[in-house]
Amino acid sequence: MRSPVYGWIWRLLPGGVATRVFLAVVLAGLAAAVLWYLVFPWLEPRVPFDHALVG
Repeated sequence: MRSPVYGWIWRLLPGGVATRVFLAVVLAGLAAAVLWYLVFPWLEPRVPFDHALVG
């Protein structure tokens, strides 16, 4: 099953295939950085991952 989101992003990227691949990798890296440095630190105190209780 093909995702329409990836096709939409691919059609919006300018240039040839090499440029599109490069831009897609840069966009994926930016998304990962935003999640890693902004979203997850904001979310961590609100989700008790370290406070698991067994028993």
